[in-house]
Amino acid sequence: MSKTEASDTHFFNSFSLVLGILIVFAIILFGIARSIGADTQGQAVLQEGLHLKEVQKNIAPFAHVAVAGKDNSALAAPTGAAPAADVPSTGEQAFTKVCSACHSTGINGAPKIGDHAAWGPRLAQGKETLYKDAIGGKGSMPPKGGTSWPDATIRMTVDYMVSLNK
Repeated sequence: MSKTEASDTHFFNSFSLVLGILIVFAIILFGIARSIGADTQGQAVLQEGLHLKEVQKNIAPFAHVAVAGKDNSALAAPTGAAPAADVPSTGEQAFTKVCSACHSTGINGAPKIGDHAAWGPRLAQGKETLYKDAIGGKGSMPPKGGTSWPDATIRMTVDYMVSLNK
């Protein structure tokens, strides 16, 4: 074996050893990252502190299609009314509980509170139009913001939101 061949063999062995150590190190880092990530995978929290489960409840469909000749009993409306404790007593409470999720961040094109350029044309249409749109839904916003609150509560909330945008 010549001196050059011995040098090449030594280089190849050293290079293989370093490469092997780096591969083992990468595998260890991957394992550590997986174990750290496993602790946080089930804790998906959305922007503004909303949990994924709450958002899915808010965007659940409001209606289902009944098909003739099929069992549609699951589509029947619930018999009990929503408890009175669930209905906020002030416009501010209602805004904080539901409306702020979209109107604080501008999700789905909702006009952000304090954005006078977005609210100006809406305010110019008058409160009755705002009430009608809030109760009946507009664009991506479902009727009553996805709640089952009485119309009076929705009007009170619209009044509160208007006061924030004057």
